Amino acid sequence: MPITNQQAAEHAFLGLLYEDSYYPDHVVDKGRTILVRLCERIEAEQPSDLAALYVLSRAATEEFNLLEEEFEAAGSEIETVAREEIAENFWFVASAYGFTDADVEELIATREW
Repeated sequence: MPITNQQAAEHAFLGLLYEDSYYPDHVVDKGRTILVRLCERIEAEQPSDLAALYVLSRAATEEFNLLEEEFEAAGSEIETVAREEIAENFWFVASAYGFTDADVEELIATREW
């Protein structure tokens, strides 16, 4: 299902990670897929409030938790730069769908990175 939100569809998810060779593209690709899938879920489920949005974003965050092992296996990790870039992308998604008052820490509350 293609993303219909123009802002989200044109966004270069995890752009900083792609620019840095420390982060393997094949693993960053999986992170990008998680964020695109989050957009698709928001469009399909149309959360009516922040609590409903947080359920979706936290599920996506748990998928990122599983990626940590893949980053490590590839000689990388989700460290400060990656954590900030991932968090900023979660906030971008919330904002693009009208949840400009979303708290980024609540969006990624289930993170282990």
